[in-house]
Amino acid sequence: MTYEKKQFLFGNLALDPNRQRRVSYYGRVSTEHEAQLEALEKQMQWYEDQTQYHPNWIVVGRYIDEGITGTLAKKRPAFMRMIEDARQGKFDLIVTREVCRFARNTVDTLVLTRELKTYGVEVYFVSDNIWTMDGDGELRLTIMATLAQEESRKISERVRAGQSVSRANGVLYGNGNIIGYDRVNGTYVINPEQAKTIRTVFEMYAQGHGEKAICNALTVRGDKDGQGNVKWSCVKISRILRNATYKGYIGYNKSRTTDFLEKKRVKNLDEDTIVLVKGDFEPIVSEELWDLCKEIRHTRIRQYKLPDGETRRCGCKSPRSVWAQKLRCRCGGNFRRFRWRTNQLTGEQVYGYECYYRKRNPNKRYVEAQGVQAEDLCQAKSIPEWKLELMAKLVFSRLWGDQREAVLLAYEMIRKCKDAPLQANREQAGRLASQLEKLENRLRSYATMRADGEIDKEQFMSLREKAEQERQAILSEQQRIQAAGTQNDDTGPSLEQIRKAMERVVDISGPRIAEELIAEFVETITPVQDYRYRWKLCFEKLRRGFHSDLVHIDSKPILCFTIDFATAKQFRENCGMDSRFRKGQWNDLTVEVYI
Repeated sequence: MTYEKKQFLFGNLALDPNRQRRVSYYGRVSTEHEAQLEALEKQMQWYEDQTQYHPNWIVVGRYIDEGITGTLAKKRPAFMRMIEDARQGKFDLIVTREVCRFARNTVDTLVLTRELKTYGVEVYFVSDNIWTMDGDGELRLTIMATLAQEESRKISERVRAGQSVSRANGVLYGNGNIIGYDRVNGTYVINPEQAKTIRTVFEMYAQGHGEKAICNALTVRGDKDGQGNVKWSCVKISRILRNATYKGYIGYNKSRTTDFLEKKRVKNLDEDTIVLVKGDFEPIVSEELWDLCKEIRHTRIRQYKLPDGETRRCGCKSPRSVWAQKLRCRCGGNFRRFRWRTNQLTGEQVYGYECYYRKRNPNKRYVEAQGVQAEDLCQAKSIPEWKLELMAKLVFSRLWGDQREAVLLAYEMIRKCKDAPLQANREQAGRLASQLEKLENRLRSYATMRADGEIDKEQFMSLREKAEQERQAILSEQQRIQAAGTQNDDTGPSLEQIRKAMERVVDISGPRIAEELIAEFVETITPVQDYRYRWKLCFEKLRRGFHSDLVHIDSKPILCFTIDFATAKQFRENCGMDSRFRKGQWNDLTVEVYI
């Protein structure tokens, strides 16, 4: 049947208000709370009462959506099923109580009622007394639908305002099912056994272990997760490391709703926009340890863009070499360390650095030989490590002065080195205490088995003797660690240790510059040409050490020099490197230093 014929027939039928109608009811409540469901029951009873007032109505269907918002039609299964049944001609009238029950979206209301009209289906909004096939039906419906949508917007604003107040008051959301804590009287109380696991996760991560290594360690130890199972995964470890609750803060805005109409919930991937409020509960780890783990996590995550512009994140390994961290190719790529060759005289491994982008792509000569354009291919030459050390030696020799800050930095490094054995001893002491506890449990189990007659006296004595030997070994190791800790606590770093550290870190008279100085004061190193390098230094840390005649504006280099063959040969001899170094193999290096 054509649309024009439908309109003709329906127009004639509309002249008879008492004609027989096949009717379907539609009801909806936005939540599944008991009060709302009770209201829905009364709503459906109200529909039944309407049937009594219209004897020409024949009820053929009832469609009910429970606990679903009305702002988006496609999210309501009963509603969409009703539209499909209307398309198949199962009824010709939909009765709903008011416009806001039908939809809280103006566009959905108008589009769907127009679509239903093409199927010959009219919608009757009882409370608003709107018949969609009346002459002014659509006009009145537009006004009421706009008011319903506006009410939904106001509800959204009131909810957001309430959330702001609850955040300011430090209200805990959710059911509190978080490993390491128990929810008691509206706050978190530390679960001692689970808290030990949480501390282990953060301490191992801060020591450089990856999430997979932590999973394996927790599984071997038999530590249980929040459900009481020894079942760990990298996802669980990642959630623990990102959860600021463990440092005593409540995290809000971890997810957000796109808008009040679509109500699509998306995770907030930007940690900087998460709102942290100090909680009234005891933290499991210190803020310093948590922040350190956060910094490590960020170094292991890299963002990249897809061709369609979408941003994705992926894990990456932290560069083990300080030079790999500082080198940036002129094409924008990073450098990777590789084994250049092996010194045949000394057996020493010689390393170099190459652009990762060039390594992954074909050679320019090969591409040109195939007749393909190759302008975007990187042609940066590989750099031997000793050349970087040579440039660093000359840069710091010409710029470095008497820097108290550097001395204090070196002393802090020594303190960390001194604390490292203490930290290792504390971790070992924790492992020994856990082993001792398990051993004592085992001894009690042997006694129970002997009392129950599961093992005879000889077996019991043999097992107990073996366990006792292990116990004595653990106790001896605990005494050794305790004695070592006491000795380290009573004595600080000696003057000899400080002197050696100053020579290694601050004194630049040696053949090589300490990596600590490179990591602290060098920002990037870029080979702008094959034999021309640009060094960018951290200005805030070095400006007080510059000579006055070297300070220029930021757009110009503060230092520029050339490294010839004689300088390079002298450096290699000072470092005890292979003497087989010929002038024909050398190209002078140009170094520009910027701030």
